[in-house]
Amino acid sequence: MPYYRVVGEVPRKRHVQFRRPDGGLYAEELMGEEGFSSDSSLLYHRHAPTAIIKSEGLDDVAVAEGLAPNHPLQPRGYRTQDLPVGGDLVLGRQVLFGNQDVRMSFVASSGGPSELYRNSVGAEVVYVQTGRATFESTYGALEVGEGDYVVIPTGTIHRWVPKEGETVRALVIEASGHVRPPRRYLSQFGQFLEHAPYSERDLRAPAEPLQMEGGEVPVIVRTRGGLSRLTYLNHPFDVVGWDGCLYPYVFNIHDFEPIVKRTHAPPPVHQTFEGPNFVICSFCPRPLDFHEEAVPIPYNHHNVDSDEMMFYVGGDYSARKGSGIGVGSISLHPAGFTHGPQPGAVEAVIDAVKQGHDRSSELAVMIDTFRPLDLGPAARRCEDPEYAWTWARTAT
Repeated sequence: MPYYRVVGEVPRKRHVQFRRPDGGLYAEELMGEEGFSSDSSLLYHRHAPTAIIKSEGLDDVAVAEGLAPNHPLQPRGYRTQDLPVGGDLVLGRQVLFGNQDVRMSFVASSGGPSELYRNSVGAEVVYVQTGRATFESTYGALEVGEGDYVVIPTGTIHRWVPKEGETVRALVIEASGHVRPPRRYLSQFGQFLEHAPYSERDLRAPAEPLQMEGGEVPVIVRTRGGLSRLTYLNHPFDVVGWDGCLYPYVFNIHDFEPIVKRTHAPPPVHQTFEGPNFVICSFCPRPLDFHEEAVPIPYNHHNVDSDEMMFYVGGDYSARKGSGIGVGSISLHPAGFTHGPQPGAVEAVIDAVKQGHDRSSELAVMIDTFRPLDLGPAARRCEDPEYAWTWARTAT
């Protein structure tokens, strides 16, 4: 994270005696990335965060059916709105795509709170498409809703509590490492620069500690070896204060400030986060390209080093008219395939601009990966089998 925060009670100096009202010592827990060489936070617990009394292995139902290569190679379209509703926001995840660097799942949860969960493989970014929930963690609680990216550092113990009566639909991005704002947006000291499309003011982070009582509390832990359930002697949500630069935070897609040019700008201007061998981009409503002879729509392009996944979450998709793409759809355009506007879309948009329609209303989350994406069981269940051939249709 780019800046330092203090929440709750902490002593004046680090690693000095800090005592409870009863005279006992609070237990320190350093959460740090890359050993002791990158961002960290220091948390103060009422009880030892190391005290576990049971461990058991769990089956990873979400990946039981496995991933398969995109073979034969073709662009693919999916309808997440056709996937079943059920489960919680952790164990209810339905795997769409994945590779060595990242896994993407869709979840539609109408159930109760998730179990406590810790992903020790990498950071997670959860994009909330619809619904509201409370995100609870050892750092505190955050209220989240439609359009929020929830960025969860590796190893954070947390759970999701949907609002009563609401279905939370979300895209879950699980990295094999850490997720951060793009380096080019930050100064050498970590402050957002003036050319960045968002700033520290746009981020929401926990403002006060979250403390819960309880004993023999189970926590699901994901490692590269699979899922385990550890039972803690005391509730992990017993932190009286913490400080540092590593913590969960929320950024809403509507706070992204689009960068525009006179002619069409490429996807890097939409980049929002970066992870190991992948990037996350936000396509937001913006003025269309304003050169008098501009073609205000994406040109045909072939990203020879990456697969492109686009999750369409709102607005109108003029460039994709006739392809079957709508809100809730996903397109996957792999390396090895040239993609672009649907037949007739270019002339239609040029004519629309002449008539005064000079703004784009599309809202989408894009993930570009630099290794091929394999297809998961949920993708196989909701695929549109006709999508690949839509560019060959005559415009109407």
